[in-house]
Amino acid sequence: MPRLLVALVLLSSALAASAAAAPRLYLAGDSTMANKPLDLPERGWGMALSAFFKDADTVQNHAMNGRSTLSFINEGRWDKIVTALQPGDAVIIQFGHNDEKVEDPKRGTDPKTTFPANLRRFVRETRAKGASPILATPVCRRKFDATGKLVPTHGAYPDAIRRVSAEEKIPLLDLEDATAKWLQAEGDEATKKYFMWIEPGKYPKIPDGKKDDTHFVAAGAAKVASLAVAQIREQKLPLADWLK
Repeated sequence: MPRLLVALVLLSSALAASAAAAPRLYLAGDSTMANKPLDLPERGWGMALSAFFKDADTVQNHAMNGRSTLSFINEGRWDKIVTALQPGDAVIIQFGHNDEKVEDPKRGTDPKTTFPANLRRFVRETRAKGASPILATPVCRRKFDATGKLVPTHGAYPDAIRRVSAEEKIPLLDLEDATAKWLQAEGDEATKKYFMWIEPGKYPKIPDGKKDDTHFVAAGAAKVASLAVAQIREQKLPLADWLK
């Protein structure tokens, strides 16, 4: 085999091995983080996150619409992440929106018992694989009162996440706090453009339009991703070395 061809084969093998060994960031969460169909305007902030990384393949988004910590576990979605984890990887875990739905036995959890227990399982099993768990509080819904003040909607769940983070001594991306400050600063009317406030007739699949104060369009998803990245940098997490 000619020397040049041998060199090219060896280089190709080395690059393939390097790519396989590259650390990955796994995302576990709900619809506010999840990948969305590109023929609709809705975007999860996890979709926008890869743009901040040197290697776009770093981000492996396993977040899924409608999931809570309970349903994410029971459907085997968490096990898929654990199976894939390699030493040096990281996992951002963001739940709360659907754990709040206590009337649904397949999704609802108790913020004092089952919810933190599920979070501790995520932490424990991530660490067992030599990877780094990172907890995130849920992003705020766009809900303002008559005086223009943002209204919290997540009850005791964000504080439960903060407690687990402190007790387990793991990083926390406080996205509830960050998104609250952002939405409050911009105000009620101005923040509609970041959410699924869609005019009738603009999209064939949403002929009647939509007014959704939970889910983001591209601009909102990108903003939340930037807030997460800012906290990663501020806390000097090892993950920051993977950023552009």
